[in-house]
Parts: sequence; C-alpha cells; structure tokens
Amino acid sequence: MELNWSRWFRCESSFGLLLVPHLPGIFALAEEVVQPAGPDSRRMLAVFEINQAENVSQALSRLFVAGSPWYQRLTRTPCYIRFAVVADPVKRSEATEALKNWLNSQMDAAAHVFEQPVLARQAQAEAATVAERAVDRVMGAKPLFPAGF
Repeated sequence: MELNWSRWFRCESSFGLLLVPHLPGIFALAEEVVQPAGPDSRRMLAVFEINQAENVSQALSRLFVAGSPWYQRLTRTPCYIRFAVVADPVKRSEATEALKNWLNSQMDAAAHVFEQPVLARQAQAEAATVAERAVDRVMGAKPLFPAGF
C-alpha cells in the first residue's frame, strides 16, 4: 500500500501542529542525528516511533504533555514529525504494523553494525592485556646479559 506522507517538519511545541488535520492516520517521529553541513547537504533523521491514531492532530498534541513518554526527547533534541491520512482502520492498522516491523528490523541491523566496534575494542583490550603480561614477565625476569654489556 502506498501512503501519501506529509513532509518532515520540525516539532518544537504543540503550536507547530496547527496544520495537522483532525483525521485518522499514521505518524512517525524522528530525531535529527546529522545536521546539514552545507547548502546542498541534507539532514539525517533516525525514526524512533511509528504509531496510528483516530485523530492525528490530537495524538501528536498529546506528545507534548509532561506525562508523555516522548515529552523529554521532543523538548530536549531536534525532532521531526511526518504523517499520512489513512481513513480505513484496517489499512491503517496493517500499514502501521508493517512500518513498526520495518523499524524493528532496522534497529536490529543497526545494533549489529554498532556491536562490531565494541567487539573489536574488547579484542584490542584483551590483546593489550596479553602484551602487558608478556612485558611484565620480561621485566621481572633476570637479564640475559650482565649489566653494562
């Protein structure tokens, strides 16, 4: 199913949501991870939430309530929102589920990418420890040649 998504727009407060329709649909929240470096470059966003609502405008406005699980993140970091109006509840639910599955698969893939450097650092630390023990053995051993040789 193809969805007609809005453009990404910055959400600094609930006032920025005045043009979001009071219609059923799906929305995505993303955090800016790379700012544009120049006039021809683009920002990079990382999607962290995909959800659906009977009234997208109200659901997005609720994100800015102090008790919302996303309140701190939305007020602390540059976040962006995009939405798609989907009137049919079955299609909306199917699309939301497919997008959530995609997001989870991307998180798993990213975890593997970021896990590799951690494993490499652990291997380097282990190699350093082995090298340090070898140096300690050599330094603690009796010299092979007499002093001053």
